[in-house]
Order: sequence, then C-alpha cells, then structure tokens
Amino acid sequence: MDAQPGAGPVGPLAATPLTVRLSHPPDALVVRPVGELDHDSAEPLREVLERAVADPPARLVVDCGGLEFCDSTGLNLLLRAHAAARRVGLPLLLAAPGAALLRLLEITGADEVLDLRPTVEDALTAPPGGSDDAPGAAGGP
Repeated sequence: MDAQPGAGPVGPLAATPLTVRLSHPPDALVVRPVGELDHDSAEPLREVLERAVADPPARLVVDCGGLEFCDSTGLNLLLRAHAAARRVGLPLLLAAPGAALLRLLEITGADEVLDLRPTVEDALTAPPGGSDDAPGAAGGP
C-alpha cells in the first residue's frame, strides 16, 4: 500500500453524505434527498417521511433528482413510506428518478408499486389518486 500520512483513509471512497431539502409549494411537500441513500445515511430521510405521514400535506413528492446512489435500504425506505402514506390517504409520488434508481425500481418491480413521475412539476400536477398512468412515466423513450 502506498498510503501516506495525512492522505486520508485507504479503501473505498467515502460516500457522499445524504442531505434532505424541503420545499412547500401549495398543497404539497417536496422532499429532495441529495447524495447517497444507503444503510448509513437513510435516517434523515426516514425522519422527514415519517413526520410527513404523521401530519400529512395534500400531496408528498420525493424529488429523486439529487440521489447519486440508492441501495436496498433506500428502496425499502421508499416502499415503506409509500405504504404508510397509502394508509392515511396521502398521495406519495417519486419524481425525477435517475437512470440508476429507475433501473433498481424496474429490476425489483417497485416501479409497478410506486407512483413515478419524470419531473417534480409532473408530480405536483398529476391527478389525485395517482398511479393509473405511472408505470413507465419516468422512463422516457
């Protein structure tokens, strides 16, 4: 190994920490996780989604455009949030999933469960009740 003092850790690159940004357009809450969503970083997003379900807005949008990575923990978190939101009648829509996240959703079949939209604007203006036309909505050509 040619690690040098002060050169940083040896091994895998450090993950980009997850931050969660919120915006409040009329009748909605937009949650934008930015960074890598995995076992070590999921807690801030979990807390925000749990609070949103406990005190629901008219619509909840998770803007996935800032996600650089999502593992099975992140997928599980999104699916659990979707189930919890459904129990209280809260529309939860995923907007702007990148190619890697979209592939994960397709491989696991989660794209058939979650309401996917290509943009935040589409998620904010989608008809209530949601996923009738959602499968493939974010997939593009």
